Amino acid sequence: MGLGLNQLEEFLARGGPVLLVIMVATFIMWALILERLFYFRLAHKSVAKEAIDEWNARSDRKSVLAHWVRDKLISEVRMKAEANVQMTKAMVALAPLLGLLGTVTGMVAVFDVMAITDGADAKSMSGGVSRATIPTMAGMVASISGILFTSGMDRKVSRLVQGVEDEMEIA
Repeated sequence: MGLGLNQLEEFLARGGPVLLVIMVATFIMWALILERLFYFRLAHKSVAKEAIDEWNARSDRKSVLAHWVRDKLISEVRMKAEANVQMTKAMVALAPLLGLLGTVTGMVAVFDVMAITDGADAKSMSGGVSRATIPTMAGMVASISGILFTSGMDRKVSRLVQGVEDEMEIA
């Protein structure tokens, strides 16, 4: 355990402060993804059942008011299913931008070393190059891992809401 923690600290130090921000953003992104997966797996069925039961308990299903009630119930199901989806997508989009910020800050470090040493100290410049490339890679990896899950979230939400709509028959 100690060896792994030392390696993580060394990796974060080589990547610079932006890498820590990318790591935190990635943890938040994955917490949001896992929350949605748990919602779809565990909670959505009861939310959908409540809405369908409320609709089925109505005696009037033909009037304009009944259609408004149906639309309201479907909208509530959709809102609960879409919760955190946009935030997750924002975190996916943020990861490569943070990686780009790391690239810029790393290159600034390289240029600082070049200005001080007139480009003669390649070893000192390598630290800046690490700070430029590691956050870029980390941001892209984080984004790609999130894209794999968020790309299907909209389809999943649409399917789940459509299933509720289909079960709320209009008499």
